[in-house]
Amino acid sequence: MDVDPDDAPASVDYGGQTFYFCSKDCAERFRGNPPQYAGGQRPHEEPVAGEEAIYTCPMHPEVQETKPGACPKCGMSLEPLMAKAAGEDDAELRDMTWRFWIAAVLSAPLMLLAMGHMVMPMGGRARAWVELALATPVVWWCGWPLLVRGWRSVLSMRLNMFTLIALGVLAAWGYSVVAVLAPGAFPAAMREGGAVPVYFEAAAVITTLVLLGQVLELRARRRTGLAIRSLLDLAPKTARLIETDGRERDVSLDEVQVGDHLRVRPGEKIPVDAAVLEGRGSVDESMVTGESMPVEKQPGDEVIGASLNVTGSFVVEARRVGAGTLLAQIIEMVGQAQRSRAPIQRLADRMAGWFVPAVLAAAALAFAAWLAWGPSPAGPHALVAAVAVLIIACPCALGLATPMSVMVAVGRGARAGVLVKEAAALEVIERVDTLVVDKTGTLTQGKPKVTRVVRLGDLHANELLRLAAGLERMSEHPLAAAVVEAAAAREIEPAAVEDFDVYGGKGVTGRVGQHSVAVGNAALMADCGVDIERFGGTVDELAEQGQTVMYVALDGQLGGVLGLADAIKDTTPEAVRMLHAQGLRIVMVTGDTQATARAVGRQLGIDRIESGVLPKRKNEIVGQLQDEGHIVAMAGDGINDAAALAQADVGIAMGTGTDAAMHSAGLTLVKGDLRGIVRARRLSQATMKNIRQNLFFAVIYNAVGIPIAAGVLYPFLGVLLSPMIAAAAMTFSSVSVIANALRLRNVEL
Repeated sequence: MDVDPDDAPASVDYGGQTFYFCSKDCAERFRGNPPQYAGGQRPHEEPVAGEEAIYTCPMHPEVQETKPGACPKCGMSLEPLMAKAAGEDDAELRDMTWRFWIAAVLSAPLMLLAMGHMVMPMGGRARAWVELALATPVVWWCGWPLLVRGWRSVLSMRLNMFTLIALGVLAAWGYSVVAVLAPGAFPAAMREGGAVPVYFEAAAVITTLVLLGQVLELRARRRTGLAIRSLLDLAPKTARLIETDGRERDVSLDEVQVGDHLRVRPGEKIPVDAAVLEGRGSVDESMVTGESMPVEKQPGDEVIGASLNVTGSFVVEARRVGAGTLLAQIIEMVGQAQRSRAPIQRLADRMAGWFVPAVLAAAALAFAAWLAWGPSPAGPHALVAAVAVLIIACPCALGLATPMSVMVAVGRGARAGVLVKEAAALEVIERVDTLVVDKTGTLTQGKPKVTRVVRLGDLHANELLRLAAGLERMSEHPLAAAVVEAAAAREIEPAAVEDFDVYGGKGVTGRVGQHSVAVGNAALMADCGVDIERFGGTVDELAEQGQTVMYVALDGQLGGVLGLADAIKDTTPEAVRMLHAQGLRIVMVTGDTQATARAVGRQLGIDRIESGVLPKRKNEIVGQLQDEGHIVAMAGDGINDAAALAQADVGIAMGTGTDAAMHSAGLTLVKGDLRGIVRARRLSQATMKNIRQNLFFAVIYNAVGIPIAAGVLYPFLGVLLSPMIAAAAMTFSSVSVIANALRLRNVEL
């Protein structure tokens, strides 16, 4: 908030200036660290610079740490709380990547040695010692972060996937170490070729695969920061400052203060949120409003920072700078919405919450039962049974159940033009009941075109277009290109024009042969004395259809009008029908006028229409729908849609749109065709069904395998499952999960 010097409760003299503060505490913090306000930050704002970065967990936002690491509750990697810190620190990614590659290099020969056991007798203790040497650094150095997370989960009594991973790895490695160092402790029945089987390869491969998953997750998390960086790159780095003595100089954007006068030349971006003082121009605000039609600006109008000045030159007064600009607020909204998402893996973690205690109880029960009632030697038999339970319960199948299905589904979606950036999108989109769509570039083509040529006098329609194209090809206005393109499409050669003149914000005039021609809006017609009132009905009809009207006058008489509009994509009507057939309610939000929005909405049968909407309002609409209990998907293509895309349960970007939109969305439709949402929902339904099947396989496998490993069949059939058979069964369960996931490659979309 702004502080009135007369009402300010505290002030500080610094650098020859007096700064006023909203509280004494704020003033003291400034006095202790004044450089934090360098770069244009207003001194009455709460200090933020110099504070430590805060990292939080996407699944548990109450967890906040001062450095990156793992969540003590679920084991997920923490991410920066403040959007400005996103993507800045990739030390954890580099560390995990190194650990993965070293683990992979050491695990490869270990697997070859283990495979040799299947085709030849055990080759003595030398091979076991080599396997021990290869597996130990994989488990204890490469897998150290995984073991630490598992240990922390035990200390906090919040058991998760890392608990299972640590148990399985340590069980396989620990049992194998005992087998190498003290083979005599095992009964003769457990030896093959005079040696006790070891399972170092199981421990090493499990560690390597989990590290690979962590690397992929961290890379995906790092890519989410691209949305923030894409938005930050929109703002210009410098501004043209007009000094009090009239001199002009380029300054860093950080030096711009509220009240400064800045010059904006044609083709330049507007540095900050400001108000026009002098001059006129046409500003492309599509980065905020999403509308392709430039907006004419004149003294008194507000302009938005990072929007593009297409034509004209003007002087503006800075109104909001730094964190107060609309672009900065959009950036913050994107960051907050991204942090609110939860990964699809939480389903497996919830299962692990009850699965881990059950496994531990089964292993302890098996050990106690064999120790009390088992044959001699009771101790080794009890140890073998307990280790077999832990190995067979190793969460490979449970851990693979979700990522394998997602991996295959992502590939299948890519072939169908649906790019999946976040696995969570696949989980949620099948449950979506409300689709919020942007208009421009999503429902429409995002580019103005001449849709109507209406003759109102004696001029032929082609002659009308020839005259208009002759003048407009000399204009810099974006609508001019649409007129020239329309003439070219009809193979009409634009007229040769002399005495061309531009009337800022109104239109253009010129002479064609002996005739004077004017092309522009109603204001230009009034200046030229052209009567347009008697043709008001035609103009009103075009306006009701959401079209922009361009008048064409010849020798002071109205010859006709051109209707320009952003045409609806050919595929949109079919897409809307298909989405309605799937039970989705469609809400259109647009920064365009009410007339244009209603025209498009009526034509497509949209359920709800919100017009004149700025980015913050789009975000609010999505939030309101969520508060009402709806599962909301948002489809858009512009920077102005980025915050709403991130806020929605599923963000869907058009591949023809901006990078910021695609970085903020969980799904991207390559061709910008809304029918891709139908395909995405079918893919989601198939993927979630596949994941549930995989989890069922993993649970059933453990439900059957754990009792057998514990020895329940021994009293009846004399069968005791050795850890080697348990490892083979564990591998089979993983293979079954992978095979089931691969079926998604052929799912019909």
